Amino acid sequence: MEQTEDAILGVADSLAESSSEQEAATYAEPRLQAPAESSSPDAVVPGRSSQRADSPQLTALSSAEPGTSQDTEQPGSAGGLSGPSEDLKGLPDAAVGEPLRQSASLKANSPKPSTSGRTSRASNTPPVREPARPRLPEERKLTRDTQTVHIKGHATQTVRESAVQMARPGVLIDTIDDKLMIPGAYRTADQVWESKEQAAVTIQCWTRGWLARKRASVLQAAKAERDTFDSTQEAGRQTEAEQHRRREIERRMHPRTLADFELLHSELQAWRLQEARRIKESGVDSEEEERALQQLLHKETKLLQTIDRLRSTARAENEEERVAERLRRMAQPKRWPVSNGKAVEVHTPFTTRAKELMQLYTGLNLPLLSTDERLDVLLHAKWTVKEFDCNLTRDIVQLIDREADLLNRGRHPKTLEGLRKRISTLFLQFVETPEFNPEAKALQIQTIHSTDYLYTANQMAMVA
Repeated sequence: MEQTEDAILGVADSLAESSSEQEAATYAEPRLQAPAESSSPDAVVPGRSSQRADSPQLTALSSAEPGTSQDTEQPGSAGGLSGPSEDLKGLPDAAVGEPLRQSASLKANSPKPSTSGRTSRASNTPPVREPARPRLPEERKLTRDTQTVHIKGHATQTVRESAVQMARPGVLIDTIDDKLMIPGAYRTADQVWESKEQAAVTIQCWTRGWLARKRASVLQAAKAERDTFDSTQEAGRQTEAEQHRRREIERRMHPRTLADFELLHSELQAWRLQEARRIKESGVDSEEEERALQQLLHKETKLLQTIDRLRSTARAENEEERVAERLRRMAQPKRWPVSNGKAVEVHTPFTTRAKELMQLYTGLNLPLLSTDERLDVLLHAKWTVKEFDCNLTRDIVQLIDREADLLNRGRHPKTLEGLRKRISTLFLQFVETPEFNPEAKALQIQTIHSTDYLYTANQMAMVA
């Protein structure tokens, strides 16, 4: 048994020595990774994997026991390598004499794995590439955080940082702002939750009341605005109806246009037919009916006379308005546009002359003037027309002298209405003559004779 145990221990020691020699050879192998280049093509360069596995120089070497013919270390050899000693001249001194193990790769033609990102070149450096940036999903590419947000960092000091200074000699502690806290009654978690719930209900109550009042104010404002609009519309409709009623009454009381007189005639005809039908349907005898129809005819005649009188009055008023409008247009200043887009009103000598004549004509037609005022107006008109010598101006001067003589004799103005009308008409003719008032030329109606028109048309046709 003892011999068996000794044999087992010996085998274990030999295995341990073999393992230590293998580890030493493995650790010593990096020292032989960069030998000097040998001039012999058969030189063995440890550490290169590009040589073929069937080369005699790459035969596996074992760390056999010394004393054998194959494992005997020769002077100048490196760890039992076979071959000429010149192959190991490039090795460092520390590598000579150390045990060496070399293993041949069975994949002699396989390329070295690439770690630099390029498949056609090998590199002994470790990978230093920057890790790829993570790809953002589609829903995060177009957000505020990735486009418009600007992040800034700042330090924050919490409010819970505090310190306590105890009283001691040499230190003055200010106790003005100190408060004496007295603990209250203990409340359970249910009581705290109940108080919070009650506070939340109170806040909700006031909030809902505020929202209700706010909505009520909006509705009240809308109702007030609607009522104001309705009242304004109603007032406008009432005003328009009143104006329409007044206008209709004015059209019947003081007709001015042809439509007004046609309305009066149509209403008179409708009234006559209605009265005649009423008389015939009354059932009276023939004599009473004839007498009633005669009275109806008499009323119709009176109304027609009234309409004719209103027509004459309207014709005179319309003529006065047309004359006043013509004189105003002749006396208005010229409007000349300027470069800034506005218009400038300019009084020319012709417009000034037209304005003076308009004022004289208005003065001649003014009623209720005293004798002195009337004589003054007549004198100004006389000297204005005496600037020109023609039949018209001589007639005006003669009529003005006649009225002045009658006024000096104390005649009543009612007896001078015809004379004043003649003076006003002749002076208006003087004002509307272009030789005396150049501005009147623009308001004259150009008459074209038929012979002149045909002659002009024939000339244009011949030119064409």
